[in-house]
Amino acid sequence: MSWQAWAVVAIIAVAMVLFASEKLRVDLVALLILAALVVLGIVSPDEALSGFSNEATVTVAAMFALSIGIERSGVLEPLSRLLMRIRQPWLLTLTMMLVIAPLGAFVKNIALVATFLPLALRVCQRTGTSPARVLMPMAYAAQMGGVCTLIGTSSNLLADSLAQKSGLPGFGVFEFTGMGMLLAVAGIAYLMLVGRWLLPRHIEADDIEEVEIGKYVTELALTAQSPLVGRSIGEAQLGERYGVYPLELLRGERRMWSPRSQQMEAGDVLLVRGNWEKIEDFQRRAHLTNVPESRYVRDANHPRVLAEIMVAPASLAEGRRLDETDLGRRPGAVVLAIHRRGQVLRDKLSDTSLAVGDVLLVLVDEDGMPQLRNDDAFIVLSERDDSRRMSRKAIVAAAIMAGVVVVSGLRWLPIPVAAICGAAMMALTGCFGRKDVYEGMDWKIIVLLGAILPLGTAIEKTGLSHAVVHAGISLIGNHGPLAALLMVYLLTALLTELMGHNPSVVLMVGIAISVAHAMHADPHPFVVAVAFAAATSFATPVGYPTNTMVYYAGGYRFTDFMKVGIPLIALFCTLSMWLIPRFWPFYPG
Repeated sequence: MSWQAWAVVAIIAVAMVLFASEKLRVDLVALLILAALVVLGIVSPDEALSGFSNEATVTVAAMFALSIGIERSGVLEPLSRLLMRIRQPWLLTLTMMLVIAPLGAFVKNIALVATFLPLALRVCQRTGTSPARVLMPMAYAAQMGGVCTLIGTSSNLLADSLAQKSGLPGFGVFEFTGMGMLLAVAGIAYLMLVGRWLLPRHIEADDIEEVEIGKYVTELALTAQSPLVGRSIGEAQLGERYGVYPLELLRGERRMWSPRSQQMEAGDVLLVRGNWEKIEDFQRRAHLTNVPESRYVRDANHPRVLAEIMVAPASLAEGRRLDETDLGRRPGAVVLAIHRRGQVLRDKLSDTSLAVGDVLLVLVDEDGMPQLRNDDAFIVLSERDDSRRMSRKAIVAAAIMAGVVVVSGLRWLPIPVAAICGAAMMALTGCFGRKDVYEGMDWKIIVLLGAILPLGTAIEKTGLSHAVVHAGISLIGNHGPLAALLMVYLLTALLTELMGHNPSVVLMVGIAISVAHAMHADPHPFVVAVAFAAATSFATPVGYPTNTMVYYAGGYRFTDFMKVGIPLIALFCTLSMWLIPRFWPFYPG
């Protein structure tokens, strides 16, 4: 291989480490890859920028806009109210999957899980069921639905675009539906009959609040009337008497070096941890004030709601302090406490940098709750019950989405054009506000797609794909195209768990097509294998965004996904090896 090919190998290896470690954002990693390819002269500037005008990138952006219109207009509210009536955990799990899987074929998976996650948590709390029994199947169902149409997930669109770039005819909107439905039925059956026994039982229903969202950290200031004034934390025995646990004693901007023995004074701030009900009881009995709330101007004419919200995956709030987020700048909202899974926070709330999965206890004006629900940076886990109804805008949004699917499915318009027209129609009819698209768009994914696509060009130009194909063919020997298809599927599945679904598609589509040519077979089955293997990432909580969302909310361990997900991947792989050649023959007549 040439030095350029080895340079691409090195870039891919570094990128895989960075993607897997999650120390840098995925879009930044993609931009670093792009910069390295240009600086080394492996791709030209025109080739480097081609990803941002690629059909897949444009289509994904337009589909995000359509999903925002569906989500913001309240189309899914009737389904949410219907699911709230379910009492049995197993029936809730089954119904969730049967509802989410079909919707996942047309609606962004993250939006779906974000919509139904609070509902699932409320039903689990009401029925005394661990969320761990429900949330993972819900996330998997969203992925199963996504592979059922060409527009259901960005990896399908990306695979189709790269295949067309290689000279292959494009796939139809519903070309994946037959096989996708069969896999979804098999996956749901597995989760109900086998997977439910592999789901974790280590989180008991009685301890959900204690283990997960029940341990908040907040700041309480001593008033002159507090019985704690003049006493030390050790003497006060806060844990024994009140059930809250002091972490730090702050005096002005200073941290007391020996907080347990230091005498407390009026105006001192205690950083405490505990269940919110016990913190409130402690605050009342010890005559303390909540520091964040004391900065909030009370107005009796504006009723307030106490809500639990979670920092969502790919959130713009990730890595920022509260006052740097839109939430921190809203005059009608105040963060009272923060919970971080598996870690005890010891900084003031205003100095804490938010991380994905953090749960915030927020006091917000009732009029501000709709804006908070529509903020893609956060997921509302619990709040005062509301009575939203399906509006005229919801009907319009559903009709526009159906129109986009029909028009693109019948090939009256190309998919990107149909999606852009649909997004424009939603904007004109008021399905979302003027700023909603720009604030709700997952720009990380857009930048990732635009920046990572030239890597596929580099793999082809340097001859790296041919070297990989020759190595793979020599490994397969004379076992035929089915063995080659299995190799492509398994390699894509492995790369997806390490890097995420979109980068693995970019790496594998060109290789899959080259493998097909080496086997003198039709490339379509191999491209389909890449698309399906990439879009069904079940083995880790980081392989797909929906897995990440339920990982934090459900209190899972990393190994829980492996126990349930690896057999499911094996099932999908086995069925795909049987189904793909029947839907897309190796040697069509």
